[in-house]
Amino acid sequence: MPRDPRYDVLFEPVKIGPKVARNRFFQVPHASGMTNAAPHVRAAFRGMKAEGGWAVVSTGACSVDPSSDDSPFPCATLWDEADLRSHALMTDAVHRHGALAAIELWHGGAAAVNRTTRHAPLSPSGVPWMATHVGFMSSARPRVMDAQDIRDLIRWHAEAAVRAERAGFDILYVYAGMGYLPYQFLLSDYNRRADDYGGSVRNRVRLVEQLIDAVREATHGRCAVALRMSMQELRARPSEVAPSEAHEVIGHLKDAPDLFDVKMDYSATDCAASRYTPEGSHEPVVDFLKSITDKPVVGVGRFTSPDTMAGMVRRGVLDLIGGARPSIADPFLPKKIEDGRVEDIRECIGCNLCISSWHDGTWVRCTQNPTAGEEWRRGWHPEVVRRDGAGQVLVVGGGPAGLEAALTLARRGHEVALADRARDFGGRLRWESRLPGLGQWHRVVDYRMGQLRKMANVTLYPASDLTAQDVRDFGADHVVIATGARWLPHLCGANELPLGAPHDAPRVYTPDDIAAGTLPEGPVAVFDYDNYYLGSAIAEHLAGQGRGVTYITTAGAAAAWGFMTNEQPLVHQSFARKGIALRTLEIVTGFDGEELRLSQIFTADERRIPVRSLVIVGYRQGGSALYDALAADARPATLHLTGDANAPGAIVHAIYQGHKTARELGLPAAQIRPRRDAPFAPRDFQLPEAAE
Repeated sequence: MPRDPRYDVLFEPVKIGPKVARNRFFQVPHASGMTNAAPHVRAAFRGMKAEGGWAVVSTGACSVDPSSDDSPFPCATLWDEADLRSHALMTDAVHRHGALAAIELWHGGAAAVNRTTRHAPLSPSGVPWMATHVGFMSSARPRVMDAQDIRDLIRWHAEAAVRAERAGFDILYVYAGMGYLPYQFLLSDYNRRADDYGGSVRNRVRLVEQLIDAVREATHGRCAVALRMSMQELRARPSEVAPSEAHEVIGHLKDAPDLFDVKMDYSATDCAASRYTPEGSHEPVVDFLKSITDKPVVGVGRFTSPDTMAGMVRRGVLDLIGGARPSIADPFLPKKIEDGRVEDIRECIGCNLCISSWHDGTWVRCTQNPTAGEEWRRGWHPEVVRRDGAGQVLVVGGGPAGLEAALTLARRGHEVALADRARDFGGRLRWESRLPGLGQWHRVVDYRMGQLRKMANVTLYPASDLTAQDVRDFGADHVVIATGARWLPHLCGANELPLGAPHDAPRVYTPDDIAAGTLPEGPVAVFDYDNYYLGSAIAEHLAGQGRGVTYITTAGAAAAWGFMTNEQPLVHQSFARKGIALRTLEIVTGFDGEELRLSQIFTADERRIPVRSLVIVGYRQGGSALYDALAADARPATLHLTGDANAPGAIVHAIYQGHKTARELGLPAAQIRPRRDAPFAPRDFQLPEAAE
């Protein structure tokens, strides 16, 4: 199908200094967790995006010197010859598909406390980053940089630039954003210096200018130099000579880099969850750059709509469409637009499980794209599945796992029948996506149903509540059971292990009851020891129905695991707007229908509050009676339990399990054994020297 001419503007080449991007799709630097410790995994992950049509593919933050160490979080390095070989795998993979390779040269300053290298953190004025989450907290405080430290920082960037060019990178970033060291010089909160690098905006910009010049000179102008900056704080600060300090900073730097990459200051606003933030949310902060500089500008905003992307270019907001999360959800997004297959885009849902992966210290995970991170290890391609299926498969359960299993099995060439007891497919998402802010999560269902309905080898059976005998009579060669899990009305102890349900208490509900349409009598207490999104979303739902709501959690904050997905601060703000009372570090010890008994989790101090209903969001149980009934007379190779029925989890886990079940069904163990990656050892690797 030909490309829609409305999107022709997205496929125009863009000159970036001495380089040319073949189109306007730019995979900006983003964390992947795939550091130099997994060089083949990283190369395949990034190379897949180049294959999918992204004109520029970037690494995440890459330390220029051991004085910047972000452990225990995944942190790439560019310190020695071993690092060069590791990165060269990635640049080769990207160049193989005609894309440019970019690297983000990074020094964390006070925000990187060097837990492994044990260097004292560096800072313009010794101001620490006082993180409030245990993963980032440290008792280490930075030291004030002197003139030699500044010269060293510039030299480290220059030396890293030389190594980067030797490794094959085309675009070299200076990173002055997200609280890292060059940004700390820009922002007066960090920079209280009285020398040429502090005081006025003009002085605070000086280090960034020198870093750009040093990187360009180190590669003799052969590589493009990009500047990545956070705009949120600077845009909010008044200036005596410009509309804001952001305008003033860009005015000083307008001709310095070959490319501006603009973003927000904080992860929760830069990579905001779709639950509270729409597509294109950065525009009000970054929309002014093109009025000051003639250099190309790239920015992000969880862009999934090609109309929004084209509008950004036509309205002069951006020259290049930045993608991090959308490029993970669908590495082939540009190619699908180019080929006129917009309806086939696997759109990012903004759940931010990818970001949680970095907080967890592991490779990136994606709810929509279960192949992310498995391109090399398991040989999974996001668009291509080996067509080796010849049998008939019955998938029972049309939730996330069942839909993914059915789609992947059909792509393998099997004849697939998908049955679900409900009239509509989608499983848990039929209801969860109707909760406040979660509408875009239904894209998980929309994409898979859209693909399944186009396939001649798929038959859909909605409103089909199958018994074990029905399944036997169907006579499929393979049966996949993906019937989901159920929530239990169990309380928990101070150790957060599930206990039994409240005895003889009326009006005690689970999320399954709310999904079935129950509207509890108010006031309602929501007791959440699951601590992800559902408890807080139910609280918001009930508040929206006019119920007085108290949210109680064993954790120290609402939706505590939502810190991992950038939702936590936004949940607290939403609770405040909606009048939802918040109680933390407490467990429910009893309920009689009139009064809720609570205990402080550390001190066991007792409290009581009046409520009429209790919703417990804590313990999910998998398993399947249908599977158990079939297991007695089925061959192990023909019956499979997957998704939440196998092991309850987030939607990302269900999708992954369903995909893995479908990929491996019928294959011998030798064909499904994953490969193991390993870092290169620091040896005297000899790469060709850059030309003079």
